[in-house]
Amino acid sequence: MGGFQHRPVMVREVVELLAAVPTGTVVDATVGGGGHARQLLRARPDLRLLGIDRDPAAVAAARVALEPFGDRAQVVHGGFEDVAGIVEQAIEGNVMGILFDLGVSSPQLDLPERGFTYWGDAPLDMRMDSAQVLTAARVVNEYSQEALAEVLAGNGEERFAKSIAARIVAHRPLHTTADLVIAVKEGIPARSRRRGGHPARRTFQAIRMEVNRELPNLAAGLDESVHLVGPGGRVLVLAYHSLEDRAVKERFTQWAGREESQPPGLPVEPTRSHALVRLLTRRPMRPQPDEVAENPRSESARLRAVEKLPSPSGP
Repeated sequence: MGGFQHRPVMVREVVELLAAVPTGTVVDATVGGGGHARQLLRARPDLRLLGIDRDPAAVAAARVALEPFGDRAQVVHGGFEDVAGIVEQAIEGNVMGILFDLGVSSPQLDLPERGFTYWGDAPLDMRMDSAQVLTAARVVNEYSQEALAEVLAGNGEERFAKSIAARIVAHRPLHTTADLVIAVKEGIPARSRRRGGHPARRTFQAIRMEVNRELPNLAAGLDESVHLVGPGGRVLVLAYHSLEDRAVKERFTQWAGREESQPPGLPVEPTRSHALVRLLTRRPMRPQPDEVAENPRSESARLRAVEKLPSPSGP
């Protein structure tokens, strides 16, 4: 599978949730190396699977991983914000499950030349799809100081966003990830640099999310997904930081016809007149301690799931 060996997160929980859906096709909207897909196809011989990924290396790896399943599995290159159009072109029959596994995969992080990580020195790239024009270099070198600060605060929840943006502008042009780390460290007070992990973590997250339009694409993909799945079908999302998880929680709550202000102790029963789904997870599921011990990158994972209700016009 070339350089794309990816360890999937919360496989047991994902397969258990999707193994309960009616017969049809499951869409793995971020197929990665095909880890979740492979286990699901083994667990449910009657299911078909459509894998989607914006990273050509992941598409190639998933095709190899899923080859033993023959025509039960197909993998296409694309972004999950276009999931409805991809599904329309690629499959016939009912979609009964959709999985979104958000964030950056281990192979992307582990290849320094992709520019996703603040360890080492690499080109400022951060693109999941190498065909797109916008790169991290263009963000840090061409965005205004005000726009940069908004990106860092909005996507990274970085409290020193303004001072970091000022230092980035002062260091222009920046060419490598090491250049960016130097600018970030200068923008954070020394006392704060010594706490809370690597000081550039939030900045790199924020710029990566801007380059790949992660939050807008998530919103678009989710909005399409709830209308694609049939009754009894399920939508699952694995998120890895609070911004993504909050967006997923808000969407799922809206679909369930349940107000955010409803006291958390009450039963999660949808208002049938306008509910599209029922919530399968009151709170996000978390990886088990044994998984975190084997794969520390799984620790931040949050898994949420909903099940599509029959149409209100039904019985």
